[in-house]
Amino acid sequence: MKILVIEDEQALRENITSYLNVDGNICESCGNLIQAIGKLSMYQYDCVLLDIGLPDGDGFAVLDYLRKELRSEAVLIISARNSLDDKLKGLNIGADDYLTKPFHLAELKARLMAVYRRKTLNSNHKIIFNEITIDVMGRTVEINATPIVLTKKEYDMMLYFISNKGKVISKNAIAEHLWGDEMDMHDNFDFIYTHIKNLRKKLLDAGCEDYLKSIYGVGYKFATK
Repeated sequence: MKILVIEDEQALRENITSYLNVDGNICESCGNLIQAIGKLSMYQYDCVLLDIGLPDGDGFAVLDYLRKELRSEAVLIISARNSLDDKLKGLNIGADDYLTKPFHLAELKARLMAVYRRKTLNSNHKIIFNEITIDVMGRTVEINATPIVLTKKEYDMMLYFISNKGKVISKNAIAEHLWGDEMDMHDNFDFIYTHIKNLRKKLLDAGCEDYLKSIYGVGYKFATK
């Protein structure tokens, strides 16, 4: 998953991002409202961890922004505020869950996975498209019930494409989603072509239809026909 952590307490923010990155997630973070809106205006995320007590404004403004922009990110509020009014307000304007501080990081992870599954996946944690089955919890891919071996980036790319099937995705969007801030270290997007080439070969060798299409001058599309 690509996760945005919006939390003004630096130590907690760093602990959360370090803990979630261990599982192969891409975590970006910020400590105030202005930075949060800025990142959300430029990038797409799977999940947002939102502290509503930000130093330069109310974190509920983030929920208002996501709702007005018709965004689909799953949102888990993490807050020291324990009032029923705050919980109801957050849930009513678009949050998917509310976790009160202090909390264990293991519970945070479990809650985060739960809201993500409810938002995007079916009940058995699998994404199924024709001959392709992706087990999100196990991070495995099968073609016609036969497992294929993918690298971490190939798996992340596969999940990203199939979650956006039928859409044309720019190289820049792929880089931002799968590499996050690391993309700034690259002069071009040749590394994306290499990953896609390898993923496509593994899928074809396993008997999969050729769904990965190059859109000249733009990017790629996971075709549905």
